[in-house]
Amino acid sequence: MNKIFTLLIAFFLLASAVVIGLWATGIVNFGPGSSTAGGSTIIAGAPQIGGPFELVNHKGETVTEADFKGKLMLVFFGYTYCPDVCPTEMQTISVAMQELGDDGNDVTPVFVSVDPTRDTTEVMSEFVEAFHPTLVGLTGTEEQIADIKKKYRVYSQKEENGDPEYYLVDHSSFTYLMDREGELITVFSYGTPSEEMAAKIKEQL
Repeated sequence: MNKIFTLLIAFFLLASAVVIGLWATGIVNFGPGSSTAGGSTIIAGAPQIGGPFELVNHKGETVTEADFKGKLMLVFFGYTYCPDVCPTEMQTISVAMQELGDDGNDVTPVFVSVDPTRDTTEVMSEFVEAFHPTLVGLTGTEEQIADIKKKYRVYSQKEENGDPEYYLVDHSSFTYLMDREGELITVFSYGTPSEEMAAKIKEQL
């Protein structure tokens, strides 16, 4: 068995474990009462997703969930050093925002770090500015990040390789669409096309 094949199997097992975990906690419901369209999953009987938080945005300002009320939120958890999934999904979200046109004024895209050790406000600022002008980057202490991860049922795990600066972080890759009061509307799986994401958002505006 060559190294590439071994890595592919490991990735498949990790992805399967994450999906099963989300199904077990009710985030993804494949049973009666759930439906999928355009890569999104309509939540049926899921536990509470979201809730109060206090973090620091990419401008260095302390913010809470109250600062985002009144607009829909597109929330993705990742890290700025991510080599593929995070920048790809941020690009998808950015294109979806562009496709919304003026309707995008009622939507706030949010990138929450799962790697606060490296994702300082300065690093987050540089990262979000490379995508959409309304994208908000959020970071904080380890405790603050652990708290919001728990409330959004997010999985992440640092790969221990002995290097404190260069390491990967395994993490779930769902994008959450929250309503104007911070309640979950739907979950977009990684790879959902931007046009389908934009269409689903327009249904909620």
